[in-house]
Amino acid sequence: MSLYQWLLFFHVTGAFFLIGGIVIAGILNIAAIAKDRRPSEIAALYGLIRFAVPLIGAGLLLTLAIGLWLVNEVGYGYGETWIVTAIALWVLASALGNIDGKYQRQTGELARRLAAEGDAPSSELRARLRNPSALAISYGSGLMAFAVLGIMIWKPGV
Repeated sequence: MSLYQWLLFFHVTGAFFLIGGIVIAGILNIAAIAKDRRPSEIAALYGLIRFAVPLIGAGLLLTLAIGLWLVNEVGYGYGETWIVTAIALWVLASALGNIDGKYQRQTGELARRLAAEGDAPSSELRARLRNPSALAISYGSGLMAFAVLGIMIWKPGV
């Protein structure tokens, strides 16, 4: 296999890791929000999200590092609009994902604490789960990652 084929393999693998991790985390988040659950159930669902985090991290690293290497290897210019747009969306999605990750960790900690204190429903936990700003950040981050994937496949202007 050529260098280009290896780079493309690892870049696409990174994209699968990233999108797969985002989808797993999103499904678990929706499951926690979908109906009124006890704090112990929410803590369990949020605890499972931690298994998606390494996939997301590896995906972020591989897509950016190998993607930039591919730009050089193939001969595209780093200033091409589709590349600049993809990188800007990647950075924004990563930043929003980081903000969301911290918020979800705090929500999971609250759920674990409430579960240990009697596992009674909590308006505070319910409010955190359904916080419109937090949900916008969470799903906005995921949608931006999907937009990057679309740009990488479509390569507008090429």
